[in-house]
Amino acid sequence: MATPSEWVAGARPRTLPAAATPVIVGSGAAAQTDGFWLWGALLALGVALALQVGVNYANDYSDGVRGTDVDRVGPTRLTATGLARPERVRAAAFTSFAVAGVLGLVLVWLSGTWWLIAVGVLCVLAAWYYTGGKNPYGYRGLGDVGVFVFFGLVAVLGTTYTQLAYSDSPRITWPSVFGAVAVGLLACAILMANNIRDIPTDLPAGKRTLAVRLGDFRARRVYVAELWIALALGVVCAFWAPWSLLVLLLLLPAILLSIPVLVGARGRALVPVLAATGFFELGYGVLLGLGLSI
Repeated sequence: MATPSEWVAGARPRTLPAAATPVIVGSGAAAQTDGFWLWGALLALGVALALQVGVNYANDYSDGVRGTDVDRVGPTRLTATGLARPERVRAAAFTSFAVAGVLGLVLVWLSGTWWLIAVGVLCVLAAWYYTGGKNPYGYRGLGDVGVFVFFGLVAVLGTTYTQLAYSDSPRITWPSVFGAVAVGLLACAILMANNIRDIPTDLPAGKRTLAVRLGDFRARRVYVAELWIALALGVVCAFWAPWSLLVLLLLLPAILLSIPVLVGARGRALVPVLAATGFFELGYGVLLGLGLSI
């Protein structure tokens, strides 16, 4: 039976910055037009974190029952290692989705954006069918598309829209759009680092992620491009909010992350890169969100 610490490890807390960052950027974009709403930001954060944990448990369950995770390097796998019964991991995933659903309902009720319930349903379906179901899209190289859309565009723009809706001016803004694209790219960079590490085990298991389809050489360059395009988009936001240039403080971290990936770090050597990419995204979100709000 898994211990509490193993359940926490199975939730993959290092991925949680990918959930917090879009809310920070979306809130900064709302503040840029004087529409920041604290309770809306906190509710959106709760939704994002619960969805991320749900995705992680769902992936643990689905990959575990398929046998994809047997020889995987990285965080604890509850299902594949036998630490927890598959049905308990699946229940943990759906419990997390339920928490996200309740918080989301409160958010749309307070903001009056009821149509976003449909978007929330799509988020849960995308989270489950990433590796779940008979034909998971994550196994066909489309996982990066899902991450970009839901942990970038939907999360950032949804945060901005609900906060501005609460202030009676529901809309999205250009800084929120550029911020959403940038955050989506950084979320994809986290996934790409993870999938580059897992190419040796994903390929024989039939899991054809984008990294597998691109091949090791090109996948590494896509990862680097995602980092640097995100930084460039932060600079573009300076046309509306000059303090967005704070993202340039991440130039050195971007270089330090790019080097090991480009020189061919593999296996366990990519685990610190994966973790650091998550914190890079969080740092980017804090700096861009702050820059937009000043």
